[in-house]
Amino acid sequence: MFSRLPPVTRTLLIINIVVFVLQWLAASSGSLVFSGFMLWPPEPSSVAGSVHGPGFHIWQLLTYGFLHGSATHLLFNMLALYMFGGSLELTWGGKRFLNYYLVCIVGAGLCQAAVGWWSMSKGGQAYPTLGASGGVYGLLLAYGMLFPNQRIMLLFPPIPMKARTFVIVFGAVELVLGVTGMQSGVAHFAHLGGMLFGWLMIRYWRGQPPFGRKRPPGPRIVK
Repeated sequence: MFSRLPPVTRTLLIINIVVFVLQWLAASSGSLVFSGFMLWPPEPSSVAGSVHGPGFHIWQLLTYGFLHGSATHLLFNMLALYMFGGSLELTWGGKRFLNYYLVCIVGAGLCQAAVGWWSMSKGGQAYPTLGASGGVYGLLLAYGMLFPNQRIMLLFPPIPMKARTFVIVFGAVELVLGVTGMQSGVAHFAHLGGMLFGWLMIRYWRGQPPFGRKRPPGPRIVK
């Protein structure tokens, strides 16, 4: 079944798993080599020098999306990538699918970095962000837009619902949890950022507002 996945989705799964194994080996030996690849918030000028860590670097907006904090974290993200990535890659093609996924990762990172900067400016502590969830939520958004009536079965609880409803429910839950802070330790605004940048990219491909009405050059395959 794994070998039947389209190549980009399969490669992303392999990269995430291999990087997690390397993380585990590094952590077992006490190495902090991966710390500089996690996403650290930019420091506000008012609290300069307060970050006890590598600090923010531009490459972290991409590399954090290939790191995970636990086997469970990796499992759920890779399950979602497996569920939604193959269908989207077969619809868009490998190049467009990869561009979309990476834009969602970077967009989610930008949103999370902005939230971290704002939190620190209000006296909050700096903490790193890691995980593919921003890209995964972007895939979820795309699946709901392209296949709105496709049935999806939730894991907990096992309730079937249309993909469009699934996206709305998850987006609303993330917004509530992010605003209220009811679930700490989870980058809810990164999840929302992945969905936002995914939505913007699909709108751009379709030539819809806030972008021009003229479609960009390339295959007209985004319905």
